[in-house]
Amino acid sequence: MLIARVIGDLTATQKHPTHEGRKILLVQPLNLDGTDRGAPMVALDSVDAGVHDKVLVTTDGYAAFTAVGHKLAPIDAAVVGVIDHVELDGASSGAGAPPAAAPGVKKQHKKRQPQQG
Repeated sequence: MLIARVIGDLTATQKHPTHEGRKILLVQPLNLDGTDRGAPMVALDSVDAGVHDKVLVTTDGYAAFTAVGHKLAPIDAAVVGVIDHVELDGASSGAGAPPAAAPGVKKQHKKRQPQQG
């Protein structure tokens, strides 16, 4: 799965019969910080996304044709969700470091239960 931004839609005068009535989008994959990641790609829309929407894209063929409801359709990528908000935990650079608590929030630790046996 990829996070991407819709940068345009495509018009095709001829397309595979399983694509009839489906919107084809041009999406720009994104890094987690929102910067462009690689080249734009074509994806079939299954959620009525629009230009400038941040979306979730599957690049698995089986998941893509399942998302648009056409078994065994020739689809490499599909938009499967519109993203409202992305929140990243653990922005520290140390691998395995626990995420910092928000200011004014007291961390609570669960007591460890003794193992039986």
